[in-house]
Amino acid sequence: MTSNSVRMQPRSDSPVARATPRSGLRLAGKERKLLLLGTDLVLLNGALLAAVVLWNEFTPASVLHIGYAKWFLTLSALWLIAGTVLDLYNLARAASTTTILASAGSAALLSTLLYLAVPWLTPPILRRSYALGLVLLTTTTLVTWRVFYAQALTQPAFRQRGLFVGGDGPALALAEIIHAASSDDKANPFRGTGYEIVGRVADAAQAEGDTIPLLGDTRRLVRLTRQHRADEIILAPADEHAPSLETREILLDCRELGLCVSSLSDVYERLTGRLPVDYARYDLQLLLSPPDNPASRLYNATKRALDVVLALAGLVVLGVVLPFVALANTLTSPGPLFYRQQRLGKGGRPFILIKLRSMLRDAERRSGAVWCGEEDPRITMVGRFLRKTRLDEAPQLINVLRGEMSIVGPRPERPHFVGQLARSFPLYRARHAVKPGITGWAQVHHEYGDSVEDSRIKLEYDLYYVKHASLYLDLLILLHTVRVVVGLKGR
Repeated sequence: MTSNSVRMQPRSDSPVARATPRSGLRLAGKERKLLLLGTDLVLLNGALLAAVVLWNEFTPASVLHIGYAKWFLTLSALWLIAGTVLDLYNLARAASTTTILASAGSAALLSTLLYLAVPWLTPPILRRSYALGLVLLTTTTLVTWRVFYAQALTQPAFRQRGLFVGGDGPALALAEIIHAASSDDKANPFRGTGYEIVGRVADAAQAEGDTIPLLGDTRRLVRLTRQHRADEIILAPADEHAPSLETREILLDCRELGLCVSSLSDVYERLTGRLPVDYARYDLQLLLSPPDNPASRLYNATKRALDVVLALAGLVVLGVVLPFVALANTLTSPGPLFYRQQRLGKGGRPFILIKLRSMLRDAERRSGAVWCGEEDPRITMVGRFLRKTRLDEAPQLINVLRGEMSIVGPRPERPHFVGQLARSFPLYRARHAVKPGITGWAQVHHEYGDSVEDSRIKLEYDLYYVKHASLYLDLLILLHTVRVVVGLKGR
């Protein structure tokens, strides 16, 4: 029992053996979203109950009858749709008072006005004061709550604390971005997530320019975690060197004591909805085929059925709009109505993508294949409108019916750019594991990119979609697409 190959367990009364539980005030990202959602629904339905009793001649007992549950379910459903479209559960937006004032107010007005227009599933309007009271009470209550959240629940006392272990180069750069999450920099993808790194533990010395304070070496990891009351230990992603035996033993101590241990890439993915490109090559889920089980087959069949139904419905709408677009194009920029271009689809197979022409005729004859800029002079007056509304993408519904594309998926890229980006980002081809889409996770979270760096950010979103593709994520993307189209955020 005294052999060096046998580790002695730490004594239960030693400071190392006692893990400090996480403070109940600190909120993780999922907890924040659940808090926002749960409180929104309670206040929303409370406002409906109050309005029906105060201004619509109902008694509390009658309103709570099981037959009237449809009233509350309908309002909740409309709120969830409006809230998702207006991005109310984006933690960065929820932490901004000015942003949330407009978003929460708009969502409350939209959901209640739609609610009052729905027959059968909503209370009969016995008094006109009920309609006005419901709108005002719901809007005031929800906006007040959201302002309280933005002002109070984003303070340091409610932030989750992480302790970074090891790492250098890109890993340390990512950790420093998370460390700056409490700043007001709108470009910081972690702003408003309620997460901060309190320090770093590493065997190397503090490097010049590091913004994360070095607290000690890895042998003191457990003690430092307790001392700084960290909620989570964040490890740099694995590289070609396996962790040393001593490091493994220290991590085993952490797990035995109930401490939360996560990789840096997992934290990054959880907080941003993106997969860090520099570390995704260590993620085997991207390299392995999805499981061939009933759930996976059901998802694929449901996705294809939705693609066909939505494509057929969209083509009917396009048929109504198309004559007006054709007339405007003829008057302002004579030339073909449609534009065809080769793109790469699932498995890297080429196909011909169909769009409404939005640029001058033969726009790339001299320049060759180049990214479209923000104020690209090649875009026509009508084309600018088509791009803003994403209407130029509508003919791709034909590609969807052919099975070359899906409604939701990574945007298909041109072979010229695929070769260029694959050399810069070795995992770029992982996008080809799924069908390309008309809209996607990257399109609803990041503006049109015209540089390699923009392509990196979009690739991180696309890799997240490839890894987590599901019917729920597809529906979420479709709702966010409504916000992009209505907000004229296309380009």
